[in-house]
Amino acid sequence: QVQLIESGGGLVQAGGSLRLSCAASGLTFSSYTMGWFRQAPGKEREFVVGISWSGGRPYYADSVKGRFTISRGNAKNTVYVQMNSLKPEDTAIYYCAARGGLRVGVSDHDYNYWGQGTQVTVSS
Repeated sequence: QVQLIESGGGLVQAGGSLRLSCAASGLTFSSYTMGWFRQAPGKEREFVVGISWSGGRPYYADSVKGRFTISRGNAKNTVYVQMNSLKPEDTAIYYCAARGGLRVGVSDHDYNYWGQGTQVTVSS
């Protein structure tokens, strides 16, 4: 019943920006922690950023801190990640994920629901 759909990926040059969206159905964001992960070719899936609606404070991976910003949608169950100053090493498939509870999880095993992913490619 829970569905997460990502959008907003694309091809940009180094230093450019993208905004990713995750639209959720079948859940209430206030009862869940939302997270973003990414996976590059030949690498394991890694945590990017997460937020608990009850806590209201995001947690960022060191690799994106200061460049990426997570935010809530106003009218819908949507979460956004604004990605600035993109680097070639940011190239990956980005996944939206959700888990029940108030704690932000940093492992993919902490999350119950996953979107299909959206491709982000940063050229040099």
